[in-house]
Amino acid sequence: MPQHGTATVRSRVRIPLTFPDGYRADAEVLTFHGLDDGAEHLALALGEVRGTPLVRLHSECLTGDVFGSDRCDCGPQLRESVERISEAGGYLLYLRQEGRGIGLYNKLDAYALQDAGLDTYDANTALGLPEDGRDYTAAAQMLAALGAPAIDLLSNNPDKAAQLSALGVEVGRRVPTGVHLSESNVHYLRAKVERTGHSIALPSLVG
Repeated sequence: MPQHGTATVRSRVRIPLTFPDGYRADAEVLTFHGLDDGAEHLALALGEVRGTPLVRLHSECLTGDVFGSDRCDCGPQLRESVERISEAGGYLLYLRQEGRGIGLYNKLDAYALQDAGLDTYDANTALGLPEDGRDYTAAAQMLAALGAPAIDLLSNNPDKAAQLSALGVEVGRRVPTGVHLSESNVHYLRAKVERTGHSIALPSLVG
């Protein structure tokens, strides 16, 4: 069994959510003690959990989640995930891992390099940073604290399932999110498919 500390639920509070398109959901937001990385990650309990919960590991993206940036698909994925998890019953883990773990300023520096022609992964390495610096140990701790040793994972990213499995979480189905394509994120989505095997169908990406 992988070795990591034991986390416990610190607090629970109800927060009603309303998205810009008018969609509403009730969330119970949980905070934690004892997460190995010391970050203030959150779990949003959505819907009624019966049996195996549907879980989304969503990495914080200020530009996409808050400002609606079209350079990524994070904001639409967050909105979609809340609705799908509310229907199925489960948890959205909101992880403080801006820019795949490199931080907000570095992510914006990487955007400038992408404007000069690099893809999202090469831009990170050009800054001397990992292509993807995320570690999901805290997510596994949160799931253990929530009493969810087995989950269905809402994700296009095979690395999330692989890391969780290695950390002792039983991942049943991996459920892909929808395709949130815009003129500004075409190259970003293509890089995720070609570089890290994301399961995203991109029918309109030609040329």
